[in-house]
Parts: sequence; C-alpha cells; structure tokens
Amino acid sequence: MAILPESEVCGFLADPATHGIAEPVKRIETHVSIVFLAGGTVYKMKRAVKFPFLDFTTLAGRKAACEREVEINRRTAPSIYLRAVAVTRERSGGLAIDGTGPAVEWLVEMQRFDEASLFDRLADQGRGLRRPMMERLADEIASFHVNAPVRLDRGGAAGLRAIAENNMRSFAALPADCFDPGIVARVTSKTNDELDAIGDLLDARRHRGMVRECHGDLHLRNICLVDGNPTLFDAIEFSEDFSVIDTLYDLAFLLMDLQSRAHRRLASFVLNRYLDQGGDGADAFRLLPVLQSMRAQIRAHVGAAAANTIGDVAASGQEMQRARHYLELAGDFFKRPAPVLIAVGGLSGSGKSRLSREIAPFVGLAPGARVVRTDAVRKRIAGIGLDRRLGADGYGTDMTERTYAAVADQALAILDTGQSVVIDAVFAKPDQRLSAEKLASKAGVPFIGLWVDASLEVRLGRIASRVNNISDATAEVAERQQQFDLGRIDWHRVDSTGSKDATLAAAKLAISA
Repeated sequence: MAILPESEVCGFLADPATHGIAEPVKRIETHVSIVFLAGGTVYKMKRAVKFPFLDFTTLAGRKAACEREVEINRRTAPSIYLRAVAVTRERSGGLAIDGTGPAVEWLVEMQRFDEASLFDRLADQGRGLRRPMMERLADEIASFHVNAPVRLDRGGAAGLRAIAENNMRSFAALPADCFDPGIVARVTSKTNDELDAIGDLLDARRHRGMVRECHGDLHLRNICLVDGNPTLFDAIEFSEDFSVIDTLYDLAFLLMDLQSRAHRRLASFVLNRYLDQGGDGADAFRLLPVLQSMRAQIRAHVGAAAANTIGDVAASGQEMQRARHYLELAGDFFKRPAPVLIAVGGLSGSGKSRLSREIAPFVGLAPGARVVRTDAVRKRIAGIGLDRRLGADGYGTDMTERTYAAVADQALAILDTGQSVVIDAVFAKPDQRLSAEKLASKAGVPFIGLWVDASLEVRLGRIASRVNNISDATAEVAERQQQFDLGRIDWHRVDSTGSKDATLAAAKLAISA
C-alpha cells in the first residue's frame, strides 16, 4: 500500500465534519506528534519521523507506539486514554475513524480535559498550586512508583552515564553562540565527577529495586486535574532508555521544573511528602543535586536546539533565554551550603509544623531541608498511612521514645549526606530538647532551636480548623499540654500569634543570627 501523505490525514482530522461538531478543531504540533482537539475528544497522531531515540517511519511502528502509549498511560490516567484507533480508507475512497476499510494511519484517542487544569498553567497563577494539592500530587507519584514494575536490566550508573554523555554531545552539536562554553564545561565536568562518586550507590539502588518502569517525562505540563485529582499523563512510550529509570530521577524532573519557575517552596513540599510516604531514604540527598542538574541540562540543550529552528526572531530569543536559564539552574544545583540541624518545638496548635515546612526551602540543598516530623515517623512505625488516625496506644511512653529515637536516626543519616534537617516535634521535655542539641554535636553541624509560642485560645482555634493535616492532636490534647512543666527553654522563642508571614520572618531572623 502506498504511503498516505501526512497532509491528507491531517486535513481529514482537522475538519469539524469528521467529528460531527461545528466549532473549529484545535491543532497542536510537536516534532514527533500532531494533536487534534475536537470537541470532547482528542486524537494524537505520530509523525512518520525517525530520530536516534525513536523510529515512527512505518505504519506498523506507529500502531505499536499508539498501543504502547495507551497501555502505559492507563496506569495513571485511565479516564483520559481510551484506545488506539485506526484511520481507515473506505470503499468510497474517503477516510474514516475506525471504519471498515484497511488501516492507513493510527491514532491515540483520548478524552479531552480542561487545559486550564494543566499544572504548568496553574503554576503561573498567583495561588494556582497550593500545599494540599502538591502533597496529593506527591502521594500520587509515590503510589505510582511503588506499584511500577521493577527492572534490573537498565538504569544504575551505566544508565545515567549514558544520559550525561548524550547531554555533552547535544551541547557540542549546538551553534557556538548558544551558551558560554565555560559554563557548559563546568556543568558537564561536575556532572561526570558526581556520577563517578555515586556510581556504586546508583547500582546498589538498582539492585534494591529502585529502577522501575517510570513516567520518564514528569514535568508540570504532563500533570492535570481530573475530577479534582492530580493526574499524570503523556508518559514516554517510545524509549525505555528514558522511562526505565531510577524513581528519584523520575521525580527530579518535577522538582527541577518547579524550581525553574521560582517555586522552590512547592518543590520542598512535594519532596518531603514523597519521602514521608516512604518514596525514598536518606541516600536521596546524595543523588538529587546531580539528578536535578541533569534534568535542567536536558531542558537547556533541547530549548537551545528549538530556538534555532524558530523563524520569528523575538520568539527564538525568548526560547534561547529560557534555555540559558536552565543551564544556569543546572549549575546552581551543585551548590552545597553547609548542613545545619534545626529543631522546631511547640505545643499542639502552636504552628510548629507549618513553620517547619516553611523554613525548609531556605535551608540546605535544593529544594530545601528534609523535614523530619514526629507525626509522620510515628505513623510509619505503627504501619499506618499518614492520613489515618492512631489510637491512644500510639501515643504511650514507649511509642513516643521509639519515635524520638527513630527521628534521631533518620536525622543523622540525612545530615551525613550533607543535607540540612528540620526536626518537627513537640519537644515538651527538657531532655528531649537537650537530645536534639547533642544530635547536632554528634553530626558535627550547627544547631538552631526554635520554640513556637501561642496562647491556648489560638492553639484550640487552629486545631478546630485543621484540614489535610496528619496530626492527631485534639482540643483535649492541647488542654492537657497546657499543664506541662516545660522547664527552662533556651531556644529562640517565636511568637506565632501574628500573621504567618510575620512568624516566618521572625524564624528566619533567628536562623540567620
């Protein structure tokens, strides 16, 4: 059968009459696909192109790619990805979608969603993305990763080294005036040094099952809301080199993307929630600098290549400016501020947990310090989910001692990687506060203690208004705590009865003192 011209299929799919609608069909083109938005349905057609990482030049190859795309994306977005469907040549000579004639092209058929719910668009709005939504997204990613098939045949040090080498080749292939060659050399050289240092760890993680069939392209534009829930879509189907990867490298794309848009705070929320859900351990912080940098490097050279294909001078300049921003960010990820241990204490409802997560982005390696929260650790020990409530047994003396001991072990392991830690706990007893100070001494890092003060009335009001909070504290708990003999408190005292911004400002001042 003769190869069908792309223009004929595109003309057919772009015609509103094909879909039985009156409004125009919206068309979106990339270098590998053409997408048609027709009413409530979306059709995605693979272009007959060949690149080093994919080959869509045959009809059979495009059919397989469409089927694979539906299969892998139904893992996370079953309501969006409907089926692979043929464009057929009918006896009349015309084309049809899923007709009775022979297939001349293949499409991915999808349910259309509200494009305003794309996370890249929400990220550009003032309060489009907020903590509860980002934590739900982290939960979704953690669940996806834990259920993804383990692969021992890919990833590890060799897998990431291959990506780094491709980055170097891609930078070298660009016109000389795209980037400062000195910056490129420093970033790529540092990447190689980091990969040499963590090669054994990468291989060990692969053997532990951390290399899985991931999303591969997990950035904000590939996340949307479906029925109000964060939904991952458009996973990579065409190359296992890009999709069968370390789960942390998968997550690193999202973390990098958020920070590139000046949302380090949101990235910190995502990472800490992901880790609280058991998505990774302390060694994540040995890997994240180079993994985030490599994601930014890819964005840099891909953006520069795209800029050189854009005919409009202004648009090309904007794309090149973004590419240079990514390269600068790639270098920033290698900055290593000295680690510090911050302990944030206070009675239930004082605002200590909020303060802990808000100061984290200002401390440590990007996207911010690890917040080790007793509420989360306690529930992990008990073997229950973060959003489930513990009974009274979960707050007995023995469980509390086990929790504080586990918090100390976790904090030491993280500090050993060079990352800063914020411990979020009540710290009602003097010996608990002293133990935190000794922990910093043991780790050989500076210590900062913050005690968050608020009246009982304020604390009760906050507890009563809580939503999406893993704390089990009740009004009765807060009232009992009011009778505690706290002893002498030598930590910096932060009054949290004012505005949230004022409380954060006071804490930041204490940290920088």
